[in-house]
This record gives sequence, structure tokens and C-alpha cells, in this order.
Amino acid sequence: MKQLSPTELASWLADTQTPAPLLLDVREAWEYALCHIAGSENRPMNSIPTTVTELDAERPTVVICHHGMRSYQVAAFLERAGFDDIYNLAGGVAAWADAVEPAMARY
Repeated sequence: MKQLSPTELASWLADTQTPAPLLLDVREAWEYALCHIAGSENRPMNSIPTTVTELDAERPTVVICHHGMRSYQVAAFLERAGFDDIYNLAGGVAAWADAVEPAMARY
């Protein structure tokens, strides 16, 4: 699976010529409520196996969590399920806040 830095993701999202990826935030709902990347979709990690068929396997997907570990596991699961264009956000929302959105709430 591909690793994506927060600044690489910010550049991708700013590029209006490139289709936007699905931002799949796999943290718990309470974590997502505290802070999240605008436009992301919250699906807690434990719900992914039962909802994987609701996701578009053809769409580029960036998996996001707090520090990048849960998202790495979900990204690996999605690759095993046949998803080809999967990225893990290295460092998660914590790194995003450090590098891209310093005003973001932290926990």
C-alpha cells in the first residue's frame, strides 16, 4: 500500500484537475467529532468488514486515523479485498494538524 504524507494529501486535494479521493476516516465517532479533515467520511474501523461492499473499489481512497496505525490495518484489509488505489495517511490527523492545519483540535 502507498503511504501519503499530509502535505502530499493537501496538494492532491487542492488540485482541481485531479479527481478527489475518498477520505475514509476509520476512527471512532467521538474522535471524529473532536477533529477531522474536511470532506472525510467516518466509518469506524470495526465497521469496515461489514460495510466494505458499500465502498467503491475503483475510487482512490485515503484511509485516515489518529496516528496512522489503524488506517494502515484498514488499508491492508481493503487491498486484500481487491481495492487497488489505497493510500494510508502517514501520521494520521495528528500529522495533518502539525503540517497542514495547525488550528485543528488535538487529542
